[in-house]
Amino acid sequence: MQYTIAVDAMGGDFGPKVTVPASLQILTKHPNISIKLVGNQEKILKILDAYGVKNHERLTVFGSTQVVMMDESPQSALKNKKDSSMRVSINLVKTKDADACVSAGNTGALMATSRFVLKTLPGIDRPAIASSLPSLKGSSCVLDLGANADCTPEQLLQFAIMGAMLTKVLTKKSNPTVGLLSNGSEEIKGNNNVKSAAILLRNSHLNFYGNVEGDDIFKGTTDVVVCDGFVGNISLKTAEGVSQMMRIFLTREFKKNWLTKIIALIALPVLKSFKRTLDPRRYNGASFLGLNGIVIKSHGGADVYAFRHALETAIEELENDVISSIRDQLNIEATGD
Repeated sequence: MQYTIAVDAMGGDFGPKVTVPASLQILTKHPNISIKLVGNQEKILKILDAYGVKNHERLTVFGSTQVVMMDESPQSALKNKKDSSMRVSINLVKTKDADACVSAGNTGALMATSRFVLKTLPGIDRPAIASSLPSLKGSSCVLDLGANADCTPEQLLQFAIMGAMLTKVLTKKSNPTVGLLSNGSEEIKGNNNVKSAAILLRNSHLNFYGNVEGDDIFKGTTDVVVCDGFVGNISLKTAEGVSQMMRIFLTREFKKNWLTKIIALIALPVLKSFKRTLDPRRYNGASFLGLNGIVIKSHGGADVYAFRHALETAIEELENDVISSIRDQLNIEATGD
């Protein structure tokens, strides 16, 4: 089946220098994908020309006159940037001229604009940011990672439904396990929202494991880990910081003297494998779940390799029809069937 992805070509720290070559790589790899590059036509065409691309039957440059700045408020983006590359990309999804949108732009503006333009699915109060984090068993889907600092128990249940369906279709696990992030695995642990959410989850049709702690994310104790955006974002940033610290410490230790440098040379294949496993670029591409359309957020500082992974995430969700799976599960929970 053919799909079209709208790419906010101007978003992120590097704009077209990253988004254009990553898009070209995707077109080469996926013959069923078309891409609409949205942004400053002159800048985009200049980079395409540098790559020797004059005309491509599956690539369209869609002009826009504005760019949402990385430090711009969501309110300003909504009110004053109606012809931004971000807004136009999302509009293309709304009008069915694109099947998904991928942007490395301002997270708050992207979420606010996506919610305003696309609306949420029936039964979903707020969209959530979901992404995969590496674990001893492969990866764990964690949400919310920052969209909603305060959540009701009902919203945490909605996040669990969305995360479980995303995991189900992408990993082909028939009944993925769901954990509720808390300050202890015991049922008595957690604040009032967590305790109330646990009751809702136990009474749902989901495969609820129970409370999990922060280290369970990386142990792979459950396939899905649910939390509010305040806790989720701190967990994500902590994990990124620890990963960076480990790489720096290892490099520092191996460079201490001639003996450690020789050991590093011998261990080079293992070190490369270790680096690849923990490379955050491989997990780039967070899903804005709960919207009436697919929107993928890339890290603002993504390079070509990382942005390509964000595009791959969009393709996976399209090919597995994630939105329909979420709709079906929401209906099951609502009707009790």
